[in-house]
Amino acid sequence: MPGGREATRMMQKMGMQLGNIDNVTQVVIATETKRIIIDRPSVATLNMQGQQIYQVIGGQVKEETKSEAIIIPEDDIRLVSEQAKVSAEEAKAALLRAGGDLAQAIVLLKENVPH
Repeated sequence: MPGGREATRMMQKMGMQLGNIDNVTQVVIATETKRIIIDRPSVATLNMQGQQIYQVIGGQVKEETKSEAIIIPEDDIRLVSEQAKVSAEEAKAALLRAGGDLAQAIVLLKENVPH
């Protein structure tokens, strides 16, 4: 197996470049239903044939559902409540379901109102 310097030369010949990102405070991975937050990880990079690859190592991991991660401003709740003619609690629940999107929350609420 090649040594460190030889391996680096081989990788450079193949168009691969290794690196690190210094002073990373947090990495966040967001999916439709949750966020994975990694505090103070080490992050290595590999550039290979124009593709950037990130490797996250260590750190403190915390997971939260999307609805916990979204902060809904009171003004948004009031606006949705007035527009859809529903309570503040119903407006907030719709905003959480809509990921904070005002228009989507109003549409969700109006679809549930009997005609």
